[in-house]
Amino acid sequence: MNDLQAWTQRAEQVVAETLSSLPPPLRERARALALSYEWVPGPAWIEEGVEADSLGLFTGSTWEEQRAGAENLPPLVTLFIENLVEFSEGRFDVFDEEVRITFLHELGHYLGLDEEELADRGLE
Repeated sequence: MNDLQAWTQRAEQVVAETLSSLPPPLRERARALALSYEWVPGPAWIEEGVEADSLGLFTGSTWEEQRAGAENLPPLVTLFIENLVEFSEGRFDVFDEEVRITFLHELGHYLGLDEEELADRGLE
């Protein structure tokens, strides 16, 4: 198993634990999200303005847009594993916490929260 696979498996485990800890109604919404684990943002995302050192990204329609029938793109949370490893300096405890925070941050975007509302909840 290479490093990417090992770190990705660790991130998947953290996300699963995070999902399990959510209240049932929120857990239901969160499970509707597709998850992707990428090494870093690709050139197309960078051209669209995504920072090369981004830890995660939400794309697609928000939960409210889906409820209103304005579903344009399926909701997707992407976690960037190499960036998370670099941010955590390879420390498992820091990596785990940052995966949790990043996933919840992107979930917040799916639920319609903006950056200020996420910061108010400690999800910066």
